[in-house]
Amino acid sequence: MRNTRIFGAHPGGRPDKLRLMKNARASSSVLAILLLAGLSMVGSSAEAGMQWKWRDASGAIQYSDRPPPSGTPDKDILARPAASARAAARAAEAAASQASAAAAAAPAASKAIDQELEAKRKKAEEEKAAKQKADEEKVAKQKADNCQRARSYQRTLADGLRVVRTNAKGEREFLDDKGRADEMQRTQESISANCN
Repeated sequence: MRNTRIFGAHPGGRPDKLRLMKNARASSSVLAILLLAGLSMVGSSAEAGMQWKWRDASGAIQYSDRPPPSGTPDKDILARPAASARAAARAAEAAASQASAAAAAAPAASKAIDQELEAKRKKAEEEKAAKQKADEEKVAKQKADNCQRARSYQRTLADGLRVVRTNAKGEREFLDDKGRADEMQRTQESISANCN
């Protein structure tokens, strides 16, 4: 028999079991490390893929790499991706600052609206007062005209001139003494009502 050298064997032909076992252990520990690293990567990629966690309408907890459907209330969103959480925090801060700015602007806007309403109310009151004044002036002018006509007619009746009027049939008739007395009384009432 020929003596050949086998890798890992002693020159006498017997394999070095210890050496083979050490090599196997080293390769198995390297393999175990690679396997653990791979599993951790798979676990972290699965974890990275399932960054959203929310409770759906039926109450079941859902996991996904996509955001929950629109209309899901914020209280039902249990976990967000880190970037989304920061974006949500920024959005909440922006909303809070907008709300505070709106709250600060609300009194100013309310004050402006109040001033505008006050100006409109004042303008309406002024217009109403002007209209009322114009109506009063018109009534006063009518009363003055009625007073002047009544006094003129009273003088005509008092002077004893013959007065002609038209009756219901459209015929002209002269006033007699009784008709003249009735006309004087009506004229006096008109003067009392219109000449103050």
